[in-house]
Amino acid sequence: MKVRYLVYTLIILGVGALVYYRIAENKKQKEAMQGSGKGGPQQAMVVNGVVVAPQPFSNTLQLSGSIEANEQVQVSSEVSGVVDKIYFTEGTMVKEGQVLVHINDVELRAQAVGAKTRQNLAAENERRAKLLLEKEAISQEEYDIASADYKTALAQTQLINAQIGKASIRAPFSGVIGLRNISPGTYVSPTTLITTLVNSSKVKITFSVPEKYAAQVKNNSKIRFTVAGDATGYTATVYALEPAVEVSTRTLRVRAIADNPKGNLLPGTFANVKLQIGKADDAFLVPTEAIVPVQDGKKVFISENGKAKEVMIQTGTRTDANIQVIDGLKPGDTVLTTGVLTLKNEAPVKVTVTPKK
Repeated sequence: MKVRYLVYTLIILGVGALVYYRIAENKKQKEAMQGSGKGGPQQAMVVNGVVVAPQPFSNTLQLSGSIEANEQVQVSSEVSGVVDKIYFTEGTMVKEGQVLVHINDVELRAQAVGAKTRQNLAAENERRAKLLLEKEAISQEEYDIASADYKTALAQTQLINAQIGKASIRAPFSGVIGLRNISPGTYVSPTTLITTLVNSSKVKITFSVPEKYAAQVKNNSKIRFTVAGDATGYTATVYALEPAVEVSTRTLRVRAIADNPKGNLLPGTFANVKLQIGKADDAFLVPTEAIVPVQDGKKVFISENGKAKEVMIQTGTRTDANIQVIDGLKPGDTVLTTGVLTLKNEAPVKVTVTPKK
């Protein structure tokens, strides 16, 4: 029993000694910290920084676009009938107004002869009725009927002649004709696709810009673009913008036009578009990691007389590595880039200046 009590006593004494030791150590550390805060030197925090200086800056957006022909149409017939002549060769240039296909119009021409005969008869009846009206041999109503018959016959003749004109399908503009889907003897209707006609001497590049940059895109702005399989860089000019942002994508559709004299740019291909926005000759750029978001905006720390100084800033365009500072900094300021989340205002710092990336 005495041995057991002795063991318990030793354990209790050991635990007590350990507790006393920890309390004493904590008290010493607290006194040391208080002494340092009152009058002792505070250790400087080692940080990195960059020196701010004006420099040229242009933010370039990388966008996806598509190339479209300046003019493109599906060629079809306005009248139904059998094709009797094809006047174009697939894949060749055709001129505006050139006849591409002729539809058999024998029946229409026969109808035109009958309509012309009826028109002549109606014209003669109208002439006679006018003479009789002048002699008061017929009433005004009878003359009006004869005049209406003549005008109806005239309109019928014009309608048939218009249909005869539509039997010759012409190119609406100059361009390259596509592959034909018909042969001589094919019966075509207005729903039959005969071929396609494409004018790609100029091409349109359509792309979408995020809404936050929409206000910076203007007509006559220049863009650069490339296409797959071609390392050549091309230039285009913005000529049209949609009047509103698409709600589903939050983007603004933009269209530019480019010359294509050699025909290297094919409609329907994918384009890698580079749009330059936010150009400035004397911009202040700081690394993105130096920016600290706060409730009232954004801030950075600069080094001033060996201490960190908190500065509120206004920012502009952001790139992958840097962000443009519009207000809050001046040339020569050293912006701290490391340890900014733990720094406090007026804290001593030891700055290692690093070159900008």
